[in-house]
Amino acid sequence: MLIQLAESDSQILKCFSTLSQLRPQLQQETFLDQVRRQQQGGYRLAFIDEEAQVIAVAGFRISERLACGRFMYVDDLIVDQTMRSQQYGQHLFDWLIHYATQHQCKALDLDSGVQRFEAHRFYLRQRMSISSHHFRLNLL
Repeated sequence: MLIQLAESDSQILKCFSTLSQLRPQLQQETFLDQVRRQQQGGYRLAFIDEEAQVIAVAGFRISERLACGRFMYVDDLIVDQTMRSQQYGQHLFDWLIHYATQHQCKALDLDSGVQRFEAHRFYLRQRMSISSHHFRLNLL
């Protein structure tokens, strides 16, 4: 399985249909502009493309904090709902770990919605630990 970084407009747009399964609030008309804005802050999209269909997508960034040093934060990780349980998620997750290691990250972090039970089982199988609670205050 070949994993690529989405760099061209067409590659980014190809990721929309799969990524919108995780983020249904996204609008195709504004998707490219939003990704390009986020890229200015270090956001990257990695994807698996087979037979002209994006099967899996990961949105991530490398950052640094006083609390933990250099780390990779995975904003988005999704496998097309029709292609799950076929090792695409495992392959993409392994690629993320390798990429993070190659970029001197000490950890890989992500948040997962409390309702995503299947995703939680996957993350726990990857030896991830539940290390904190994420709190939010909606302002708008």
